[in-house]
Amino acid sequence: MSISETVEVTGHLMDSGILSRILDDIREYGGDYVIDRFDVGHDAADVSRATITVTAEDDESLQRLLMRLQTRGVNQVDPGEASVVEADMDGVFPDGFYSTTNLATRIRLDGRWYDVENPEMDCGLIVEQDGGSVRVYTLPMSDVRTGMKVVCGASGIKVSVPVIEKGSDAFGFMESDVSSEKPQAVLVRQVADGMREAKAAGKKVLWVGGPGVVHTGAAPAMVQLVKAGFVDVLFAGNALATHDIESSLYGTSLGIDLAMGRGVEHGHEHHIRALNTIRKAGSIRAAVDSGVLTSGIMHALVTQDKRFVLVGSVRDDGPLPDVYTDVIEGQRAMRAELKDVGFCLMVATMLHSVATGNLLPASIPLVCVDINPATVTKLADRGSSQAKGIVTDVGLFLEQLALELVPDYRRS
Repeated sequence: MSISETVEVTGHLMDSGILSRILDDIREYGGDYVIDRFDVGHDAADVSRATITVTAEDDESLQRLLMRLQTRGVNQVDPGEASVVEADMDGVFPDGFYSTTNLATRIRLDGRWYDVENPEMDCGLIVEQDGGSVRVYTLPMSDVRTGMKVVCGASGIKVSVPVIEKGSDAFGFMESDVSSEKPQAVLVRQVADGMREAKAAGKKVLWVGGPGVVHTGAAPAMVQLVKAGFVDVLFAGNALATHDIESSLYGTSLGIDLAMGRGVEHGHEHHIRALNTIRKAGSIRAAVDSGVLTSGIMHALVTQDKRFVLVGSVRDDGPLPDVYTDVIEGQRAMRAELKDVGFCLMVATMLHSVATGNLLPASIPLVCVDINPATVTKLADRGSSQAKGIVTDVGLFLEQLALELVPDYRRS
């Protein structure tokens, strides 16, 4: 016995390689396929369309395969109606729950289509009905509660993949997902243009940063970008904030003099003394308000009334009093800052970049900058298909970005 479903996909299927990945997915999930129709776009700007019949050994296997294919933008030709099951335990989805993508999603209930709020991958879909009003939204597993109505199976669901028009002037970022041998000035200009477009549209620019921003001497450039209005929200860990504050208080980062590039006497103590100073003040904002902290990235964020979320890890010293040490609470705080984000720049951090990429919808342009190629490719591997990577020194990149976006910027 086997069970089949007809699916369709539209896009730049050939030059993006997406069709071959779809077929690989079908085989990897133990299924089979027949390509019923394939209309290839004639010109570079034309999209292609494919209709495929996929087969699996049973309905459970087919549903899992269909969910996997939806991460590629594949939809059922006849999606039917969504199935809803009540959760019977806190923190646990019903068996067969629909595992979400970060793509724009719609579900059909009682013959009507509803848009899903806040698309996010690796969550469940919750349906709330209040009289004639229906709301559908993504929810992480840890937040589901008994009695919530959870969408199960892949029926009644359609996703939409953002399509960047070939040859358009919109932010698309060249043709390769990771750029290491492209003109640096072009890359910087494209990132700057993406930020300008987001701000012009009334959207926020989200930064995700690691301590390399401070270690490479790029903190002054980032400070100027904060003051110029191109940093609305910062996601980071304890390290970036601590080393930035150490730099402000002692002129060092992990005991290295940032002006001279060498260690200083007793420098190994500076980061823990910086932590102690802020903990004594009570918070980063309190240290700024009292005049203890007078410069640096965190000082700029506070004085410019910008938002930041610091989420720690098991290896953190201190940590700073502003750091979320409960990672679930940290995730919730990060999600709360995503409204109206129109552009995201990730610099010098792998774990926070992957974590943030998991939270963002695919419609938000996302650029990752790191000296390590593995960092900038991991985002796409984890499902953030919109991620574009630049392999370069973060310090030099941020210096050039500041020169592009802040006309009177001069390195101090």
